[in-house]
Amino acid sequence: MTNAAIYLHPDGYRTDRATLMGRHSAGESFLRGFLRHAEVDRFHFWKGGALEHEAYDALLAGSLPLRRDGRWIAPRNRQGLSDPGCVFIPSPTIGQESWWRRRYGPAHYSLCGLTHTTATHRAIAALEELLTCPTESWDGLICTSAAVRAAVETQLALIADDLRGRLGASRLPSPQLATIPLGINGDDFAFDPAARAAWRTRLDIPEDAVVALYVGRLNARTKMNPALMAMALEQAAQQTGRPVYWIVSGWAGTQEAWDSFHAATQAFCPSVAYRPIDGREPATRFSIWSAADLFISFSDNIQETFGLTPAEAMAAGLPCVVTDWDGYRDTVRHGVDGFRIPTYAPRPGLGEDLAFNHDNGWVSYDNYVGAAAQMTAMDLPAAANALTALINSPDLRRRMGEAGRQRIANDLDWSQVIPRYQAFWGELAERRAAAAPEAADQARRRVNPRRSDPFVLFAGYPTRALQASDRLVPGAASDWAAAREILSRNLAMTGRWALAQDEECEAAFTAVNATARATVSEILAGFPIPRRPYVERSLLWLMKFDILRLAEAAPIVPLDDEQGPA
Repeated sequence: MTNAAIYLHPDGYRTDRATLMGRHSAGESFLRGFLRHAEVDRFHFWKGGALEHEAYDALLAGSLPLRRDGRWIAPRNRQGLSDPGCVFIPSPTIGQESWWRRRYGPAHYSLCGLTHTTATHRAIAALEELLTCPTESWDGLICTSAAVRAAVETQLALIADDLRGRLGASRLPSPQLATIPLGINGDDFAFDPAARAAWRTRLDIPEDAVVALYVGRLNARTKMNPALMAMALEQAAQQTGRPVYWIVSGWAGTQEAWDSFHAATQAFCPSVAYRPIDGREPATRFSIWSAADLFISFSDNIQETFGLTPAEAMAAGLPCVVTDWDGYRDTVRHGVDGFRIPTYAPRPGLGEDLAFNHDNGWVSYDNYVGAAAQMTAMDLPAAANALTALINSPDLRRRMGEAGRQRIANDLDWSQVIPRYQAFWGELAERRAAAAPEAADQARRRVNPRRSDPFVLFAGYPTRALQASDRLVPGAASDWAAAREILSRNLAMTGRWALAQDEECEAAFTAVNATARATVSEILAGFPIPRRPYVERSLLWLMKFDILRLAEAAPIVPLDDEQGPA
């Protein structure tokens, strides 16, 4: 199976945070699944950012012990990505990376990204970059559901039409799209009778009570409006005439947001025994499922793309009542693992003002997606009837719960999904291997024109550039010790990271002092070819602080008398 280097940064994989998002849970789950199930000879980890190595080790320590050797690739070592030949970045932002790759040749390695929410301006910009940056046919984007793939294809088509019509673009990149669901580590959610008893005791829930469970972020505008779940549960409680308990295991940004969310939700289900619980702790996240008899999640928001919690509920053996919405549609089989409740939205063309207001900054992202969600309706009677059927029938709950558990084991456990990732990476590798050699005129364009060399872009600023034929002579420093004292001062050390090494600067100083004058080309001849650009620009640094001087300085043109001071 084909391997890939995993781009590793704590922001993509850590769940021990106050603001927990779905992508964090998905990243943590993927990393554990990959370490457990990937068929590779060795693991490759590309360090994201410039963190201490302990930060990267901590990510792996929180996952699983490595079954194979692990190889660390430094942040700047893109050449090291040629083995394994592909890098997996858990976001759609691979366009910019394609520019950085181009320095080494576009076929140096493949890029593989992953969708999460596609509603933000940043996500849409990342999709645009798939067409405007030098991505190739051996790069790819994994879409986590059929719904989000359709949204990606629609967005790419709109951008492509604009580029053709406005700019006459005739050749646009075509990275590959693949629909592969997020997976889960199914064993993490296995039913635990002891956890069930402990949770029911803690939450004062009778053993024979029917309990619905919701797990997720608590935000009515950017996650889902809980009124839909509350109203459906209230109607089901009225229809069954039985006490219905609802555990809401989630997290909010502040205590005020937490209190407000729960108060507003309970107003819609006064007959339901409501039990809120902070769901961020790992012990809670993996055990709370055992306390419930069914799972409920009525997503109505365009920020959602897949939705892990229905899959986690199925792994726990819980029948699901969910909206027929985005990735939920790919996970829950209606009438088999649970029920999908029909949803309804405005017809295309009725939301341009929403996008325009958000684009202008007149409404925030939260208010933009929240307004769109308020225009998503659900078949409330159908939801209440589905809940009623499950509340009244333990046998139906068991049957659907077992079907869901088998569905996870057969299709959505990482043991089944990781091979699909690796197969997709293999397809990209085949395309990369079949790529035609880069044309000479293209090879000369490996630098991003929007990130030009400052000495090219601003070449008109100085009087002139230092030339190979220019002769340099000693400056004010009598020896290298005196020069080093000057160069070690604070004002001289600014930007030191971009200059030649100390020993190289000393060698250049010595070359000039040995003959009392030397041309730039003569000085550079004493250095390995890869180091000459660093030394050449460092000669200007030595000149700046009078360590070296230009032998033939430009003459000072005197002012005419009539131009002098009065």
